[in-house]
Amino acid sequence: MSTINDVSRLAGVSKATVSRVLSGSRGVKEASRLAVLKAAEELNYRPNVIAQSLFSQTTHCIGVICAQENVNQITAWLFALEKQLRQHQKHLLLRFARSKSEILTALDELSCGLCDDVLIIGAHLPLNIDDEHVILVDCAEAEGPNSIQFDHAFAAETACNFLINQGRRQIALIQPENGSTAGQVLDGYKLALENNVLPFNRNLVITDAVSSSVAIQMLLNNASSRIFNALLVANEQEAQRVMTQLQAFNKAVPDDVMVFSLAGSVNLPGLPAIPAIEYSLDALASRIVSWLTATTQQMLGSSVLRGDLIIPDWRQR
Repeated sequence: MSTINDVSRLAGVSKATVSRVLSGSRGVKEASRLAVLKAAEELNYRPNVIAQSLFSQTTHCIGVICAQENVNQITAWLFALEKQLRQHQKHLLLRFARSKSEILTALDELSCGLCDDVLIIGAHLPLNIDDEHVILVDCAEAEGPNSIQFDHAFAAETACNFLINQGRRQIALIQPENGSTAGQVLDGYKLALENNVLPFNRNLVITDAVSSSVAIQMLLNNASSRIFNALLVANEQEAQRVMTQLQAFNKAVPDDVMVFSLAGSVNLPGLPAIPAIEYSLDALASRIVSWLTATTQQMLGSSVLRGDLIIPDWRQR
């Protein structure tokens, strides 16, 4: 197995220069840098990660705290992040958390020398974290110096406008119980109705159901709401559940009820394709990792991400 001494001899530079090159430090002549990289490649040299960390005072690890309950979204997030981090020779250290205390405990653990920076994803409760090494992504009431939020109001408005243009004017809305984005979604929903000169029917908005299955029953049991011909749900996981429930009540999707997911589309055998809002996680992950790996980190700032409208093939048939 090759050592740093072998690389040093082959490249004709000191061990200190080899360390500086492999740790990404500045102040190395380009000729020396290229010689070290060439020698390391020829010798198939892999530096000791611990030694690198001691020299550069960095761990090359990024902590990720997942507070998101949707398994499909978690998987997509981790895949996009790991792909981008791997391209920059960084590693992902993962923690799962559900409550505020679990999130803060995980943050303390990851911040005590294990990671250079920490991402918190999908925490739907206020955290009040003000730390330049913490990035909040799609978290409730994020007021930290580095945060990225999804524009849920814009998503709901876009969804309603699309459904209305499809001739669906009785649009029901199911929101998760105690969901942190409920207010934003409702604002977008109301704005779309107002702009299309449609009345707001409070009975079509379900916010207090313990599950989407119960929400469907509440809509169908009420004479003033059972006339709905379109349905907005929080994500593709909820969409799968409501479609199964609608089929049990002999409601065909999309003929009788057009289901719309506000975060992620459904692509499963046996279930019809539905329109949805999708967020480019690859682009978002690339932006975050670019910030994390910048030579001089500037504040990411607070920004809002808008999703794309995804229209299934049935619209073209």
